This record gives sequence, C-alpha cells and structure tokens, in this order.
Amino acid sequence: MDRIIFRLRENQVPEPMSKIVDRTFDMLELFAAEKRPLSLSDIARLMKIPVSSCHDVLQAMKARGYVYELAPRAGYYPTLRLQKLGQEIGDNDPVVLRAELLLRSLRDTLDESVMLAKVSGLQATYLLAFEPTHPLRFQLKVGEMVRSLYATSGGKALLGTLEDAALESFLRTAILKPLTDRTITSRQALREDVALGRKRGWYLNQGESLEGVTTLSAPFRWNTAVYIVTVAGPSSRLDTKLDQAVGLLTNVCLMLETRPDVVPRNSREGAP
Repeated sequence: MDRIIFRLRENQVPEPMSKIVDRTFDMLELFAAEKRPLSLSDIARLMKIPVSSCHDVLQAMKARGYVYELAPRAGYYPTLRLQKLGQEIGDNDPVVLRAELLLRSLRDTLDESVMLAKVSGLQATYLLAFEPTHPLRFQLKVGEMVRSLYATSGGKALLGTLEDAALESFLRTAILKPLTDRTITSRQALREDVALGRKRGWYLNQGESLEGVTTLSAPFRWNTAVYIVTVAGPSSRLDTKLDQAVGLLTNVCLMLETRPDVVPRNSREGAP
C-alpha cells in the first residue's frame, strides 16, 4: 500500500503526526476556500505556517497525485483524484445508502432544509444536508457540528438519548448562555424540555438558537449508533406546517430504525 513519506532535512525536528494530518486537511480546505491556484508562499502565508512545513505536505500530496503544479512558479492546484475518491466513498456510505432517498423525500414534501447527524459522545456531526427551493433557507455544511446542545433541537435530541446520570452530569456543568431572547437558560427548564422531547419522540427549537428560525429533530438508532434527523426553516414558514413536519419526521426515523431493508443498495442510482 502506498504511503505518504515526509523526508526530514538536516537539523529539522520532526513534527507530530497529528499536526501533519491537520495541515494536510487545512491545505485542502484552503484550496476550496480560495478557489484558485496557490504558490508555496501563498499557502504558507494563508495557513500561517513555516514554508518548510508547507513544502513537506505539498510535495507529499503532489507525489500521490492529489495536487499538481500548473507551471514553474505558476502555483499548485488539487487534481480531480480527490473528487473521484470522495465520490467512491460517498457512493458506498452505508448510512447514506439507507437514508438519502427518505431524507430527500422529506425535503421535497416540506420544501425545507433536512439534515442527518451522527452522534458521538456529546457531539453530533452532520453527514447529509438537503436544501429547499426557497431562497430564504437554513444552511449548514456537511462535516459541521451541531452548534449548541441546549438551544438547538438537534442538541436537545442528543441530550434526550443520554442516560439519566449522563444528562444530569451535563446539566451540572453546562453554561446556558442566551443566544436569543428565547434561549432556555434554566437548568430545570432544560431538563423539563428534554423530558418532554423524550416523551413525544421529537424535540423543538423555536427561535432559541437563531432569531426567526424553527428546527425540529428526532433521533433513531442503527447498529447501536445514534443518528438525528433535523428539519429546519424560517419560523414564518415552518411553524405553519409544524404538525405535518412532526408526523413526517417521526415516521422517517421509525422507518430508518426498524426497517433495515427500507432503501435497497442500488436505489440511489439516478437520484437527483
């Protein structure tokens, strides 16, 4: 199997592998943000790292075919190898294969943003995000984390999946800083809100994390792991169809949790 090899120059102190990995991803994200070829000095300046460290990462990526040099002193840019690799990974993601069509259908029916997040401890990472047709919409990027455990419906859904002792441990140390004038800032009020969500099977945020935004979330378990589906949109739209959204959301989560055959493996082919 190919390996990325970082060669040390004389008197160069080796960097921790975690820092090298971080810089590799930082560099890829920099190209995505800048949307243009970048020289070695450009990358070092924008990443605020030594040119020597930048050179090592860049040359390793070039050797593996992930970046190429346009011409001498014309800068570097990623090749399509990364896109192809990502496509192959995404096309065979077992969670995406099961959830994508159901979540697309939920988005299409409600015409609001629909997201899927995977829970890990006290964090949840978004794996899928589908946007509506409306220009005014709730937006986030795949890979982002649920931004607040106490003020978002996704965060409260995560809290609702915790054992009682773990929930109480969180509540004892949580700093409930107001994000809007509707944010829950009382531990007892949050405890009661999470208990209500557990009882009805879904969690609500009406302007608690962002003014004028409503989100509702429901969790489901698959292979012992916890996932959260969230519907989000402007309160002026979503509040008028809240009952419909709750019914559709909870039904989708029930199907994903109880029906392993809900989405055949090849059903994503040709999906828009």
